[in-house]
Amino acid sequence: MDNNVSDSSLRLREMIEKAIEDHEITRDEYDKIIHIATEDGVIDRHERALLNELQQMIEDRMVKFVMK
Repeated sequence: MDNNVSDSSLRLREMIEKAIEDHEITRDEYDKIIHIATEDGVIDRHERALLNELQQMIEDRMVKFVMK
């Protein structure tokens, strides 16, 4: 069942897409995203691309950090 996309990549995409839809992310959500990306000890290319996309959206203020 090797489809080149890890389970953690799928979970990352789900969380990042939620942040994009909401246009916001909490510190807890961000920390969970980082945890998912690093839990297997390897950040694969899919995970890296997702993290870069999220980081760029935060820098561009398309996704904002919020307190909850």
